[in-house]
Amino acid sequence: MEYSIRELSRLSGVSARTLRWYDQIGLLKPGRVAESGYRYYSPAQVDRLQDILFYRALGVELARIKACLDDPSFQRLAALREHLAALQTRRARLEALIRSVEETIDCEERRQTMNDERKFAAFKEKLVAENEAAHGKEARAAYGDGAVDAANARLAGMTREQYDAWNALEAELRRRLEAAVAAGLSPDGEEGRALCGLHHRWLEATVPDLTAQKHKGIARLYTLDERFTAYYDRALPGCAAFLQAAVERWAG
Repeated sequence: MEYSIRELSRLSGVSARTLRWYDQIGLLKPGRVAESGYRYYSPAQVDRLQDILFYRALGVELARIKACLDDPSFQRLAALREHLAALQTRRARLEALIRSVEETIDCEERRQTMNDERKFAAFKEKLVAENEAAHGKEARAAYGDGAVDAANARLAGMTREQYDAWNALEAELRRRLEAAVAAGLSPDGEEGRALCGLHHRWLEATVPDLTAQKHKGIARLYTLDERFTAYYDRALPGCAAFLQAAVERWAG
């Protein structure tokens, strides 16, 4: 069965204009183009559009989607299973937040004081889920399921005071890191050494058995993985590279 661009737009909810754009950038080519210039899409293109929409729902950029789908090693069933796992994680996160809001409403209606630990439990669960969705696959491949599960358990088990202290430590790390880069300091200097120590203290709250080798391996991801680089460089370019170099020089 074939669909015209108008029929596929009606079926999928994707505008005809967007479908033409997908064609233009090579993300979704029609199965054939008639002499009249009309585009027609076969079942293979319908499946590819579904895959595109799955990735888009998870926030993946178009260029990355194209690279994934065009990869000769791409396996649709495996990708669908990954989508399902990611969506289940998202559902669990939303359900946890819903429970937290419902519990807060109940306490407000009863004029009761909600336990502080319960106030923040759902947000810690959300952070664990987001970290897992963003970096879980790479972290598990590099360090194993046990290490990642242990890190998630440590984060979820933090008290409010521990969680606040952990966030404050990260804020201090970012502030001093950005100041060092802005001042043109060297990662080999004393501030680089201090930042390596701060980073170690921040990591060891969630990473068990944080050896110098593991510390350096994590820091290398900051320049190898564009998502980490974007996170550390969001206020000032060069922060991820500075921190990686400082850890490489001073860890251990």
